[in-house]
Amino acid sequence: MSAKKVNTPKDQGAEAKIKEAARTVFHKKGFAATRTRDIAEEAGINLALLNYYFRSKNKLFEIIMMETMMQFMHGMVSVFKDEETSLDEKIELVAIRYIDLMIADPEIPLFILSEIRSNVDNFFDNIPLAKVLMNSVFIEQYKTAIQAGEVKDVSPLHFIINLMSLTVFPFAASPMLKKVGGLKNEQFEQLMQERKKLIPIWIKASLQP
Repeated sequence: MSAKKVNTPKDQGAEAKIKEAARTVFHKKGFAATRTRDIAEEAGINLALLNYYFRSKNKLFEIIMMETMMQFMHGMVSVFKDEETSLDEKIELVAIRYIDLMIADPEIPLFILSEIRSNVDNFFDNIPLAKVLMNSVFIEQYKTAIQAGEVKDVSPLHFIINLMSLTVFPFAASPMLKKVGGLKNEQFEQLMQERKKLIPIWIKASLQP
């Protein structure tokens, strides 16, 4: 009589530790430059244990990329779907949430921009961002404001492009900006904190009819 195979339950704490290490390494190096050994070293475990939890670098990357994209998009989507806030308040909230997110993890912008270019269809097939945004409360408020003559009659995509550019670009270009401005990390962060108030002012001014 053959012995039954026993599935040993995986330690969720160890799995979370590996994912966090993978997030750190992938965000810094990207997929191509990352080795599974790099992730194991970051997590403080051996390679065999990493392979036990995640069978391949590809599988682990897919998880981290999807979680990062969801985290990145949540700041905008959750605000755009909110029925309790006005159009002006949404502009202010998105600026605050994105700057806070990228101060906490400044590697996110370049990681997403570099990785998504190689497989954009796959990521957005799994995240129906366009459908969510274009059917959001924000779009309805934006259309109402256009009809009332309160904002310019331009595509809401211009708003999204401007808002993302003003919030994301400084972090993507932070090495250059720090060098040009002679800024230390603390000074750069203070500059970004100031933009929480400035970006909504600039966006609202650009929408004036």
